[in-house]
Amino acid sequence: MTAAILALAAATALTGAPAFAQQDAPPAVTAAKADAAPSAADLLFERPQLRNTAPGATLTYDYLRRSGISKGPFGPPLNDAITLKLEPGKNPDERNIDVQMFSGQNRFPAGPFEDMPGNPVMTLFLEHHLVNLARVLEANPRYLKNAIRKGLRDRATVTPTKVTYNGREVDGWRVEAKPFEGDKLADRMRGMSNMTYTFITSSSVPGELVSIEAQSKNAEGGELLEERLSYDQKAG
Repeated sequence: MTAAILALAAATALTGAPAFAQQDAPPAVTAAKADAAPSAADLLFERPQLRNTAPGATLTYDYLRRSGISKGPFGPPLNDAITLKLEPGKNPDERNIDVQMFSGQNRFPAGPFEDMPGNPVMTLFLEHHLVNLARVLEANPRYLKNAIRKGLRDRATVTPTKVTYNGREVDGWRVEAKPFEGDKLADRMRGMSNMTYTFITSSSVPGELVSIEAQSKNAEGGELLEERLSYDQKAG
């Protein structure tokens, strides 16, 4: 499934939790003055996001998942990390990437990737998210993937924001979409048709990806799913 999602992201993908345990806070994000916004596709999947990160660097992302659904269909809370070790690719803007996705018994096979201009952690997150969501909903993962793709392509909002990185504010973008809202099969989603996907990017942050969040709550505010990935600027 990794190859399929990465290929889709590269070609046509979009034209890819509050913790129980304590973790370092991700780069802070605040609202910014409006400006001409790029498309979600460009920001998330088409930019050479690794151009600003030198070969030899390691990017670390804190991962968090939790759910309040009874009987725990998503499994116990998971607080782990994804690391990307970058080496030179064939071209100056490309990188060869060795991936460690989680640790110990949580380890999830991923990569390696060759000659990547974009940051693969975006599609790694979405792939892992889709595997678990499809399992819990007993749904076709292709259907869910296509819904997310269409939602990000056609209905995403892109707004400027500010990100605190290395003690200073830098420009960024916030992408938000609710791809299952109004879906014809929404009644089969166990209340999670309101799932909101939020992406924060900044060209001033290594790898450009600041955070991803997938979140759904019930009518009473109870947490159905909170899944989050955040760049750890202290780790590199």
